[in-house]
Amino acid sequence: MRRWLVRVFVLLAICSAVPARAAESLEQTIAFLLHRIETADATFIRNGQTHTPQEAVAHVRAKYEHFKGQIKTPEDFIRLAATKSLLTGQPYHVRTRNGEEMSLNTWLSNALREHREKEVK
Repeated sequence: MRRWLVRVFVLLAICSAVPARAAESLEQTIAFLLHRIETADATFIRNGQTHTPQEAVAHVRAKYEHFKGQIKTPEDFIRLAATKSLLTGQPYHVRTRNGEEMSLNTWLSNALREHREKEVK
């Protein structure tokens, strides 16, 4: 009986440690995505107005803080904090240095995919 209880407690300890690592990994991935916005050689477009990377990352960070309790995955972060305006519903866009324009959702999703591919290697 005693060994069985020890095994149960060990298993519970292991299981409770997993979410802590997952949350840490989520924070690291979100930090990567925020850094990608902040250091981009691009123009960000929100509600028809152009913004610098620094302005864009400040806005996305503020939305992240607002939605933090609902964000469980990097995809949640992109969807809730970096996809569209809460006021107008208009999607956010990014215009790269070569003039290519795409939704910020697509741009960040591509960055996330590349980041994950590098982590696997």
